[in-house]
Amino acid sequence: MDIQYIVGRNPVIEVLKNKEDVEKILVLRGDLKGSINKIIGIAKDKGIKIQEVNQKTLDEISEGESHQGVAAVISPFKYSSVEDILAYAKEREEAPFIIILDEIEDPHNLGAITRSAECAGAHGIIIPERRSASVNQTVYSSSAGAIEYMKIAKVTNITQTIKKLKDEGIWVYGADMDGETYYKSNLTGSVALVIGNEGKGISKLVRENCDVILSIPMKGKISSLNASNAASILMYEVLKQNNG
Repeated sequence: MDIQYIVGRNPVIEVLKNKEDVEKILVLRGDLKGSINKIIGIAKDKGIKIQEVNQKTLDEISEGESHQGVAAVISPFKYSSVEDILAYAKEREEAPFIIILDEIEDPHNLGAITRSAECAGAHGIIIPERRSASVNQTVYSSSAGAIEYMKIAKVTNITQTIKKLKDEGIWVYGADMDGETYYKSNLTGSVALVIGNEGKGISKLVRENCDVILSIPMKGKISSLNASNAASILMYEVLKQNNG
């Protein structure tokens, strides 16, 4: 895939602010009101081509996402390495805070988790190369542009990556049933949170290699949370304990 489309006004604004390889902006013909004018202004300042298109073109590009009359044509997302993530934490003089996603397959969840991770101050996200959502326009839209500020690394083996992180002195906490109540656990210092698949949770081998298993108490009739909601709760507990 040589090009990628990003749709929606906020995601496009974030892309324009942070990406150097925006090829052009597509705007709905005649819809030049509100934040569309801001987008056009930024694009003009950067010398980026602006093309007016019809509704059908944007509907086809957006693949069901809300395009709000605008799309950006960009080069494919550039993934980072695990080393890049660790170097970023060191550069900021902070203990590494990493999110590991064990086969999260819904791009909406990947986008929502990315948004929460960026807001909570995580240094990066690690995903497997196979059986995982990749960064696409759904992820851009769901993250509300946060994807532009987050380092995401693809790895061939999550378990081996966890072992390497542990060798770096990072404590690895898996989110699963029958673990320690998350707010009673010590989540200070260097932390990696593992969030499992939407239906299966974290795999057996990954669970066995976590230092601690965390659980979120449930009092309702539904026994589990959406993966992105669970991730948010745990991320903000890490933030609270390290900045309290």
